[in-house]
Amino acid sequence: MAIIIGVAILVGAVGLAIVLPEEYRIMDRLTCAGIGVGVAAFMTRYATIHAKPDAEGLYVRNLGGGEHIPWDEITAVRFSQGMPWPRIDLSDGTDMAVMAIQRSDGPRSVAEAQRLADLIGR
Repeated sequence: MAIIIGVAILVGAVGLAIVLPEEYRIMDRLTCAGIGVGVAAFMTRYATIHAKPDAEGLYVRNLGGGEHIPWDEITAVRFSQGMPWPRIDLSDGTDMAVMAIQRSDGPRSVAEAQRLADLIGR
């Protein structure tokens, strides 16, 4: 769905840049199209967020690059009230968001966070 919205925004922004009245110069048109490209790129990236468990660990891809975390490096899963997504605590003292599980998904998000906690056995 995010990709469809991103493409629609891109097409709309480029279309708007083309049909702007003559009083708008080339920079105005390029800025309009550039905003469409930026929003489309963000929406495409947002659509690829996921968390995928396998036998060795958990692959987490948020808005940045993806990272594979071995199970023995995950010490806990936190998803308390008010958090938009769960965070996994790592053995080196850092933590990482798991944006693939969104609080806005309601009860399903709590069930998925519990499933993740069950997978690490903590």
